[in-house]
Amino acid sequence: MAVLVTGGAGYIGSHTVAALLERGESIVVLDNLQQGHKEALLGGKLYVGDLRDADVLDQVFTENQIDSVIHFAANSLVGESMKIPGKYYHNNVYGTLCLLEKMQEYGVGKIVFSSTAATYGEPENVPIDEHDRTLPTNAYGETKLAMEKMMKWFDTAHGIKWISLRYFNAAGAHESGKIGEAHNPETHLIPIVLEAALGKRPHISVFGDDYDTADGTCIRDYIHVSDLADAHILAVDKLRSGAESAVYNLGNGQGFSVNEVIEIARQVTGREIKEVVEPRRAGDPAKLVASSQRARTELGWNPGRNKLEDIIASAWSWHLNNPDGYSK
Repeated sequence: MAVLVTGGAGYIGSHTVAALLERGESIVVLDNLQQGHKEALLGGKLYVGDLRDADVLDQVFTENQIDSVIHFAANSLVGESMKIPGKYYHNNVYGTLCLLEKMQEYGVGKIVFSSTAATYGEPENVPIDEHDRTLPTNAYGETKLAMEKMMKWFDTAHGIKWISLRYFNAAGAHESGKIGEAHNPETHLIPIVLEAALGKRPHISVFGDDYDTADGTCIRDYIHVSDLADAHILAVDKLRSGAESAVYNLGNGQGFSVNEVIEIARQVTGREIKEVVEPRRAGDPAKLVASSQRARTELGWNPGRNKLEDIIASAWSWHLNNPDGYSK
């Protein structure tokens, strides 16, 4: 039996594929390579195609004995989602519908979903608990919440069990040094800061310095990408054991402001990093930090790479050796 990883050639997907390979799983990857890279795959059987293409899904499910699915494939840029919400509904929500319908058709009853803590919107409590209100402040978070609700009803109607993992910012690189974070364009804070340290951009833009935080800049939770990969695999194991559907937050329990991330990057790299304050971006809450107590208790998740200095150092090593990302 095989695990299907949608979006498996992407950043978090490729690290999850690497972790699955390390434990001897048979892996099938479906990725349209919109943001993914063939070079990021350390193994597995790759199908290049789109979730919305029924013929591609038929091929994947007929040619392989799929036991469970880990679903990463989605557009994920907050700013873009506020400008082109239709793109996010079509790719994220409709794409997930196509996947769930094929899972139903072929009798695949387990899916782990890469969600987002952006489903909570402006939080009621910090750190955020799984029982807190979900009221997204951007279209990206809204589509992820819609995907979760869709899975709930497919479970009710067809018995497809699901685990949704809600988290914020993945960062860092694989310990082998073979894979890391490479987006074009890059929008994530830590790689952008490191690009500035490399001289690939003149400065780092700080979007707003008047938030209700200690230094006025947004606070976010950062998790090493390999710890996230481990959580997705633990969730697969949980479903394989016969567990009911559930939602889990993933976080390190400690938030860092944009200014703090930049300062730690300066210390790690030993380089000057210029910052320029710009207007706020639409849909950005001031402080987002998730509690992962439930995931630790019920999934047995124990992230071991949670020092921000170490996360940034692993990312810096990757960027130094791969300044142009996956150049091919």
